[in-house]
Amino acid sequence: MRFIVLSLAFTLLGSNLFNSYSAPAPAGLYEQRDLHDPNGIGKFYMGREIAHVMGHQGADWLERPERQEEEAPDQLVSLLGLQRGQTVADIGAGTGYITYRMAREVGPEGKVHAVDIQQEMLDLLQVNMQRRSITNVISTLGTITNANLPTNSIDLALMVDVYHEFSHPYEMTQSLVNALRPGGRLALVEYRAEDPTVPIKLVHKMTEAQVRKEMALFPLEWVATKTNLPRQHLILFRKRQ
Repeated sequence: MRFIVLSLAFTLLGSNLFNSYSAPAPAGLYEQRDLHDPNGIGKFYMGREIAHVMGHQGADWLERPERQEEEAPDQLVSLLGLQRGQTVADIGAGTGYITYRMAREVGPEGKVHAVDIQQEMLDLLQVNMQRRSITNVISTLGTITNANLPTNSIDLALMVDVYHEFSHPYEMTQSLVNALRPGGRLALVEYRAEDPTVPIKLVHKMTEAQVRKEMALFPLEWVATKTNLPRQHLILFRKRQ
């Protein structure tokens, strides 16, 4: 009897602490097409083609000097309104270009989960955090369907130029919503597809309308869309209480 009780306790503890399961997407959300953009994978989600993922071999591009002018990362993080002591997540963190900026905002009493599906990226990120003496970042290896974050633990999850590359956007978003605390925020930063002058390949852009359409599948409410950035929009949602 004691063994059964202990087993049940550990099972409940695991289910509360680790968001390890994502239900499959409802039928009809995904579609495979033979005719598609060569920069996409041929898989469509709610009418949008999913883009190829940038591999760790292209990590230098994430740290390019031009990114300051093109994306205004400090302004972006300021727009998030992070507070000291919060627990936040950088999804698709790459080399930590945005991660360390978030870490400074939440301070040593807060923490940042840096999530990526490539261990090579996380290895580079750790080197960059050590170089900057950042100690409040937790590296987390996710999967293509799950961010592997603790349930109901995150005040804000940020995705910068990565959501459009998710091969399983429904499952991944579900895992992020599960990880958010009630009232926690989900933030997507994507190159503005509404603006033809933004010099980014089409499948690597998203319209605000498409983002809101996809997030409407989840218990999220739209909060604001900020267009202060040079080429991207920041679209904020909040998890319903």
